[in-house]
Amino acid sequence: MELPSALRFAVEQALHGVATTQLAAATQALSQRYRNEVRDGRLHLSDTLAAQAYIAARMPATYAAIHAGLAAAAERLPDFSPATLLDVGAGPGTALWATKSIWPSLQSATLLETSPAIRSIGQTLASASGVDQIAWRDSNVRNGVEGSADLVTLAYVLDELEPADRATLVASLWNATTGVLAIIEPGTTAGWRRILDARAHLIAAGANIIAPCAHAHPCPIAEPDWCHFSQRVARSRIHRLAKGGEVPWEDEKFAYLIVSRTPAAPPPARVLSPPLTASGRVELKLCQPDGTATHRLVTRKERDTFKRARRSDWGDLF
Repeated sequence: MELPSALRFAVEQALHGVATTQLAAATQALSQRYRNEVRDGRLHLSDTLAAQAYIAARMPATYAAIHAGLAAAAERLPDFSPATLLDVGAGPGTALWATKSIWPSLQSATLLETSPAIRSIGQTLASASGVDQIAWRDSNVRNGVEGSADLVTLAYVLDELEPADRATLVASLWNATTGVLAIIEPGTTAGWRRILDARAHLIAAGANIIAPCAHAHPCPIAEPDWCHFSQRVARSRIHRLAKGGEVPWEDEKFAYLIVSRTPAAPPPARVLSPPLTASGRVELKLCQPDGTATHRLVTRKERDTFKRARRSDWGDLF
C-alpha cells in the first residue's frame, strides 16, 4: 500500500526545503508521543515542524489503515456510495483521500481538526484531492460534533481523549451518521479495548455491525490475545529519511470498527491472523457469524475450499 500519486506529489511539495535532520528529530519526538499515548494537554501536532513530520512519517501508515477499514465497508456494503463525509480529528485530511480513492462518488467533506498547523498543511494537500467542496473547521470534539454526513470517520483520535470523553464523542458521531460510521485505532491491546467500548455503545444504540466482526455478539477474543489487523506500507525516500530507516516498507497494525444505519447481507467469517500454511493444509483463525472464534484446518481434500484458504490473508472474509 502506498499513497495515491497526487497525494505523494503534494506531500513532496509541502516538504520541499525542510532539513532532513530537523524532520528526523521531530519524527522521533512525535513517535514517542503516539507510542506512549501521551495526554498532557498539548496537541501532538502543535507546530509546523511536527505537522511536517506527521505527513512524512505517519500519514502513509494511517492512510493504509483507514483505506483498509473503508475497503472492508465497501466490500460488505456494495450499494453504499457516500456523497458526503464528516471526518473528526482529520489531521492532514488522510481519511478524505482514502474515501475518495474507494468511493469516487464523494462530493463534499467537512473536516474537523483542532491543530492550526496540521490543518494548514491539510488544506494545501486537499486541493489536489478531486473533492469539490471541502470545509475545514476548528472543533473541540470532546463536546461532541454537529452536522451529519453519509460517512463519518474517526481515525486515531480516541487514544488522545480521556475515557470520560470517549462515550460522549462516539454517541455524537452515531447521531451524525446517516449511512456508515468508521472508527480506526492503533492495533495495540489498548486500541482494541477502545474499539470494544465503542462497539458496545453503538450496538446498544441500534447500530448494525458491518466489519470486522462477523456478528454482534460479545467479542470472543480474550487477552492476552486481541483483535487487530496489519497493512504493509511502502516507504518513500523522504519517509525513510524521516524515520532513519533503510527497509523500504513497514507494517502498520490497527484495529477498526465499521457500523451502519442499514444491515448488510449475512456475513461470512473473517480471518483474524496470518494463515498458517503447510504442504496440503492451511490453518485459519476465524471470527464466525455465530459469535465464536475458532481455528479451522482446511486440507487439500476440500479442493475449492482449500484453494480459497490458500489465497486468504489476514483480515479477509472467508
